[in-house]
Amino acid sequence: MATTPVEFAVADEDRPVLDELVARFGGGDHNVFLREAMRRMRHDLFAQRMRDLQADVRADLFGRVVDRDRVARTVRQVLDDG
Repeated sequence: MATTPVEFAVADEDRPVLDELVARFGGGDHNVFLREAMRRMRHDLFAQRMRDLQADVRADLFGRVVDRDRVARTVRQVLDDG
């Protein structure tokens, strides 16, 4: 995997929290921690998109029943647009 160094600053008061999280989720390796954090945040974004999609569909349907194929097409469309 190719890598590019990225630098960012952390407030002094945040450093103990960062160090704790790096130890817990990155095994002490800041790079591993950042990859894990990005993976989890990406998952959270996807989950939020799905919750938003469900809410939109519920609002659009007004109690109507939709077949499974229509649901699958709608989900695919939203994922392709995102």
